[in-house]
Amino acid sequence: MRYAALLVLVSAPALAQTTTTSPAPETVSVSIYRAPDRSADEAMNLRYLRGFALVTETRRVTIPAGDGVIRFEGVAGGILPESAIVTGLPDGVVEKNQDANLLSPASLLGASVGRRVSIRRTVRATGKTSEEEAVIRSGPGGQVVLQTAAGIEALRCTGIPETIVYDALPEGLSAKPTLSVRTRSARAATATVTLSYLADNFDWQANYVATLGSDGKSLDLFGWVTLASADETSFPKAQAMVIAGRLNRSNERRERPYQNPAVNLTCWPQGTTNDISMERLERYAEERGDMLMPAPVAMSALAQDVVVTGRRAKSAMTVQQEELGDLKLYRVPEPVTVAANAQKQVALLDKERVPVALVYRADIWGDGDAQVRLTLRAKNRIADGLGLPLPAGKLALYQRGTTRELLLGEGSVGDKAVGEEVEIDVATATGVIARQTDGKLTVTNDNPYPVAFEGKLGDRNLSGFSARVRKKDGAWLWAATVPANGSVSLGYREKD
Repeated sequence: MRYAALLVLVSAPALAQTTTTSPAPETVSVSIYRAPDRSADEAMNLRYLRGFALVTETRRVTIPAGDGVIRFEGVAGGILPESAIVTGLPDGVVEKNQDANLLSPASLLGASVGRRVSIRRTVRATGKTSEEEAVIRSGPGGQVVLQTAAGIEALRCTGIPETIVYDALPEGLSAKPTLSVRTRSARAATATVTLSYLADNFDWQANYVATLGSDGKSLDLFGWVTLASADETSFPKAQAMVIAGRLNRSNERRERPYQNPAVNLTCWPQGTTNDISMERLERYAEERGDMLMPAPVAMSALAQDVVVTGRRAKSAMTVQQEELGDLKLYRVPEPVTVAANAQKQVALLDKERVPVALVYRADIWGDGDAQVRLTLRAKNRIADGLGLPLPAGKLALYQRGTTRELLLGEGSVGDKAVGEEVEIDVATATGVIARQTDGKLTVTNDNPYPVAFEGKLGDRNLSGFSARVRKKDGAWLWAATVPANGSVSLGYREKD
């Protein structure tokens, strides 16, 4: 009796605790931050997104009197529970927990070990079914072992199709990613609360398509913002935005433990009756061309208006740029669905006839041929056709031809503020050669038109130049126009 009374005393608080559930947010905003360590010329890895998002939700919840638990279902699967902030609760939050045990065949079986279930068997020849009560004695980690009135047996090792029928869902399993908070309130109430949290497995990037005019002195520039989510939760009708700039964030990334959703059944010793291991499923999927892979791998490129050529595309929406301290915010003007394991593209900018210059550049050090790069140069000013913050991203440069547009090269640009000069190396030159021999730099041009060339000779101790040079960023710079099918030279002396 003493032990029974003690058990009742310990269990009473748990029994008195009331749980309420918020199934989904009423409104939601998703602010996606670019991976801090990803360079401008590095594309997003859709199998492993390294950015993150700030998710802000408003929900109408019922607050139980006394000690209670409010379950916020449908949060991002990559939520960082320690970052969650809940405002609007009259008496605040006592404790926060992420309910990470999501419903799957494996988790359902594991949570039912020791419970009574029914085994449904079907005779193939007649289609007749029968049910028998059983107790699950081992979980999905190995062979599923059942105890029936006839004794101990292994599931699906008789050659007869067998199915486990569960009478109820075990406590603690959730069909959606869920955040639970413990509350303590003097009275029951209903309130509108705001839930904000950080979540991993998001990222975004900017992509630019530039089409050079026939005169080579101006281009049309179109930009896309691509939002990507490798999370299992979709956010319909979300206010979406992306943040540009370098945010100071710890490199520590919380990795969620991998939970294999499949049940691996192996019959010993033959192992042939009903072996449905994940490896066999994946091999079968490969033969069929299906994707039975974890969510980040099976991400679909669902954006309908993906730019794959130099053609300019028209978009119904263009992001709106706003200031956010030293960062730049680009807001999608209308609610959109940030879908699970998917991408979405929205127009960033659309500029016509932006003045540009094509310059061939090389860094000159020792004797021999230097690598010459074709560089696209522009000024980010309103007077020069731009004049807006440009987020880092990759650029594809096309040239208008008589019948179609041809790719000239690809490059990348870092974050550029208004007023900055924009320089993008788009290709390695083949028709322009820079060669240094014994204090003489010679540049030849095989093209049927003149080109602009700039040679950077470093911070060496040079004198006696045969042509005009200047210092830029502490290094000697020679700028010259190389005639069509011709050459120019620069002589100099190098002091010891």
